[in-house]
Amino acid sequence: MQTVAASPLLYEFSRALEPRCRIEPGETVRVESEDALSGQIRAPGDKRDKAAMPFSNPVAGPIFVNGAKPGDELAVTIHSIESRDGQCATYTGAVRQLGEWLGHDVPHGTHVCPIRDGVIRWKDRVSIPYRPMLGCIGTAPDWGTPTTGPAGPHGGNLDLVEVGPGSTIYLPVKVAGGYLYLGDAHAAQGHGELSATGLEMAAWSTVTVDLVRRPTLTGLRIEHADFLMCVATHGNHERAMAEAYTRLILWMETGFRWSRWDAYDLLTHVGEISVGYYGSGTVGAKIARRYLNAV
Repeated sequence: MQTVAASPLLYEFSRALEPRCRIEPGETVRVESEDALSGQIRAPGDKRDKAAMPFSNPVAGPIFVNGAKPGDELAVTIHSIESRDGQCATYTGAVRQLGEWLGHDVPHGTHVCPIRDGVIRWKDRVSIPYRPMLGCIGTAPDWGTPTTGPAGPHGGNLDLVEVGPGSTIYLPVKVAGGYLYLGDAHAAQGHGELSATGLEMAAWSTVTVDLVRRPTLTGLRIEHADFLMCVATHGNHERAMAEAYTRLILWMETGFRWSRWDAYDLLTHVGEISVGYYGSGTVGAKIARRYLNAV
């Protein structure tokens, strides 16, 4: 199995970099990633200093998939996400829009949290289940070079809790080889990532990357044994929610022989929404698999 090192740290989904590894479709690779804080918080007294290291969300890559060409999709199945150092870190972060009600005098609020036996020790009396996910995963576009700050049609900083073990994420191929990047692992995260800082951890992720050829691109999608999800990103959540649900309806129609109007109606009653960082407008629309074979 090939491995990809975390360093040097990268903060863009670029098609201009030399690939760190080249793989065949269906190959499994082990990827190291630094935490989203660029490794600045390792001990309780440490603080995030964006003057010294102004970037967030470093990713590892690019991974070049032999034979991938524009119009294809990469199917990235996440098998495991392991803490590299046995701990994760977070801090209170900028209060942003909530400052209207909470005020802006925000403590740094550093927490360095041990991870043991599937549990994160956030404070002495508060434990959180270890539910790892990747904040960032994406491919390089054929125009422009997005940073690891936003999300978009290429993937990027999705911050969706469903991007974790057991899920397959479908990403567009816009340039030969796809140029896959991933990182920004979280030991756990709530929906909306309120302070824009999850339980950030350096990690080893084991993924299998396959190649899918379709007549048309179907947008960002996630498949899991328990659910299907479509993902959309816009400037506001209302627009993203509408697009994500629409694409899920069309997937049910083309992939599972549902009438689009039955799918529309059913999702009104059983559909679920997952939200990335609340300020980014990323939404996943989800349906449990148990409903899909009911037609």
